[in-house]
Amino acid sequence: MLETINRPAAVRRRTRAEAEAAVRCLIEWAGDDPDREGLRGTPDRVVRAYEEFFAGYAEDPRALLATTFEETEQYDEMVLLRDIRLESHCEHHMVPILGKAHVAYLPAGRVVGISKLARVVEAYARRLQIQETLTAQIADTINEVLRPRGVAVVIEAAHQCMTTRGIRKPGVTMTSSRMIGEFRDNPVTRQEFLQLLAMPR
Repeated sequence: MLETINRPAAVRRRTRAEAEAAVRCLIEWAGDDPDREGLRGTPDRVVRAYEEFFAGYAEDPRALLATTFEETEQYDEMVLLRDIRLESHCEHHMVPILGKAHVAYLPAGRVVGISKLARVVEAYARRLQIQETLTAQIADTINEVLRPRGVAVVIEAAHQCMTTRGIRKPGVTMTSSRMIGEFRDNPVTRQEFLQLLAMPR
């Protein structure tokens, strides 16, 4: 169930009954009968789906990175996690953003379990987002908590607000990136990261 972590203080959390009533209202606005057999359970199903879609509001991404490992034999080379599946929702139209994230960092004495990197991506993705903000949030959080020598995040995603409505241009992918520390300042490190991303899967 969604909680209030990372939710703006001024936002009043609506009840489940209010949320279901809002879905009924949208069904009626669309021109259908929310009491007909096929739609009778839809408000409940939509609310349950939204609890999954926006579960990131209940998670603290910084806490996910709290447990680290220092026994790394002084490992100081790049750690890269490629092709993290990403499912988010556009904050302008509330339709899906689907793609993948690539996350890399240069350890400075400690590393984090790789699943935690994927969970940070998911915690921010499961909120209403724009891709540029999502990219920055992931990179900045890893940088603030782990204090590595550098962080790089690249997201490639398709936005259904563009592919299924409006201009209707399917097959278009948006790429955004955030480079911090050595990934931004050292062209050799940046090039190594980009070359690793380009390697065949």
